Amino acid sequence: MRGALLALPLLAALLLPGAARADLAMLRPHAVVEDAAIRLSDLFEDAGPNAGRVVGPAPAPGRRIVVETAQLYAIARAHGVMWRPLTAADTVVVERPGRAVPRDEVADLLRGEFGRLGLDPAAELEMPGFQPPMVPLSSFTQLSLEQPAFEAATNRFSATLVVVAEGMPTLRMRIAGRAVATAAVVVATRRLGLGDVVRAEDLRLVRQRSERVRPGVATDLGQVVGKALRRPVAEGLPFALVDLSAPAVIERNAMVLMMIDGPGISMTAQGRAMASAARGETVPVMNLASRSVVEAEALGPGRVRVAFGSVPVSR
Repeated sequence: MRGALLALPLLAALLLPGAARADLAMLRPHAVVEDAAIRLSDLFEDAGPNAGRVVGPAPAPGRRIVVETAQLYAIARAHGVMWRPLTAADTVVVERPGRAVPRDEVADLLRGEFGRLGLDPAAELEMPGFQPPMVPLSSFTQLSLEQPAFEAATNRFSATLVVVAEGMPTLRMRIAGRAVATAAVVVATRRLGLGDVVRAEDLRLVRQRSERVRPGVATDLGQVVGKALRRPVAEGLPFALVDLSAPAVIERNAMVLMMIDGPGISMTAQGRAMASAARGETVPVMNLASRSVVEAEALGPGRVRVAFGSVPVSR
C-alpha cells in the first residue's frame, strides 16, 4: 500500500507540462561529502534558504549510498524544495572519501603491546582476513587495543582494535593471527654480473620468514661488501656465500712482476699470470725469460712473490 502511495506523486510529476518542469530544482546525480552528514545542497542545486540543513547521516568513509526517488521526493517536500521526479529512476549517489589506516601502523601497535608479553619484535604478523579500517581523509586518528592476548607457546595473538577519528563513530574490530619468526638476509638492489665486485649501494638487508631462508645465504652486509661474484645475482635475490670470493688482484694473462727473495739475494723477473687470483692466493706464473711455470703468491695488482728455490711445475 505504501509503495502505491509513493508511486502516485511520481506519476503525477511525469504528467507535468514542460513549463512547470522548468521551474523545478535540479537534482545532483552524484554528490561527494566530506563530513558525517548529508545536507540538502548535496542532493539539490538551488536548494533555497534551507540548503545547509542536515537531511541524514553520510555513509561511512570510503563507502557510498544511493538515495532513491521516493526518498528524494519526501525530502524535497519536507524542506520546501521545488522538485518533482522526472522519471522513476531519479536517484543521487552520495559518496564519502576515506583513507585506509596503514596495515603497518596496526602491526606496529600490536608489536608494541605483545612485545611486553614475549613477542619477538622482528616477527612477521599474519592477520588472515584483515581489512584496514577506513577513516575520513583529513581526520586525526588514534589507535588503541583492548583485551590483548598472546600465547608464547603457539605465537598466536588476538585483540580488539579501537579506531577513534574525527567525523565518525568509534570503530571496534577484532584482530587475530600468528607471529612468524624472521631472519636477516642480504639481497641485491640491482642485477650483478659474473666477476662484479659488490659495493655497499648494491645491497640491502631485509627480513624474510625463517622457513623461506635457504641455508648458506649471507645474513650480514660485511659478508658481501667488497667480494667478487662467482655467478650473476638478480635484483632482489639473496647472496649465497659459496658464490662470493675475494676480488682478483691478478687477472689471467696479465703481466706481473715476479719477486724472488732468499738468504742474501733479491731478484725480480717479468712473468705472465696463467690464472686469476685474489690477494694471498696461489697462482701459476710463467717466467718470460725461461718459459718455465712456477707457483707464486699474489701480493697485489701486478705483483707476485716466488718462494726461493721453487721447482717449476712445467716447462
